[in-house]
Amino acid sequence: MDSISPNIFVKDIHKTIDFYKELGFNVVTTVPEQGDIFWAMMTCGNVTFMFQTFESLSTELPTISRQNGGSLLLYIQTSDIRKFFDRIKDNVKVVKELEKTFYGATEFSIEDNNGYLLTFAEDEK
Repeated sequence: MDSISPNIFVKDIHKTIDFYKELGFNVVTTVPEQGDIFWAMMTCGNVTFMFQTFESLSTELPTISRQNGGSLLLYIQTSDIRKFFDRIKDNVKVVKELEKTFYGATEFSIEDNNGYLLTFAEDEK
């Protein structure tokens, strides 16, 4: 195996794109390229996420359903974590404030607009 790129199902893809742009992600491509988007790939550094509407696969894969959020936490390694936290903290729902963990990482956690948890971490020297 060489990589993993989660395909995250969302209710409102446009709000999701806007949310992740606030975190520094850029849209790489969408399907369709114009019009009523139902899938998008976004990247920030080496992190790639794909977002897709539930409706786009409702007949093909009917088992894809859930309430907002869930038991998924995306753990994202980053740099300049304190600067990044200061830049976004007033525009997102912070679940866990910036802190140094017992294993030496500096981390904070937020909830995205779909209820997914994102933990950002840096091994500060």
